[in-house]
Amino acid sequence: MGTKISRESDIVELVSPPKFDYGEKVFSKKYVRNDGTFPGKEVGDILVSKGDVGYVTSIGTFLQQFYIYGVDFYELGYRVGMRGKELEVFIEEDEVDSEIDSETMKESEQVHG
Repeated sequence: MGTKISRESDIVELVSPPKFDYGEKVFSKKYVRNDGTFPGKEVGDILVSKGDVGYVTSIGTFLQQFYIYGVDFYELGYRVGMRGKELEVFIEEDEVDSEIDSETMKESEQVHG
């Protein structure tokens, strides 16, 4: 069973800076299966589940076109290389609450003058 590489020829991420920084907390937006490049797991095994949280530990490139983020999924005990489109920044619940509180405060100030 060969690995199928999908080349999106019209997309070149490398013309822009990386979407994520070293040490940034992220979560997986999708399930990621072993394409045969992860040792110790069978091809097709799920490596990362949707919602798994990790930290960006490295930033590399693939096909001179895409950034690949090495993400340490600390609860799983291993690191997986992922595309930017597979990841999203993890925002702590208290950060979301404070953002909502500050937005509500601004709206209230605008309404009440």
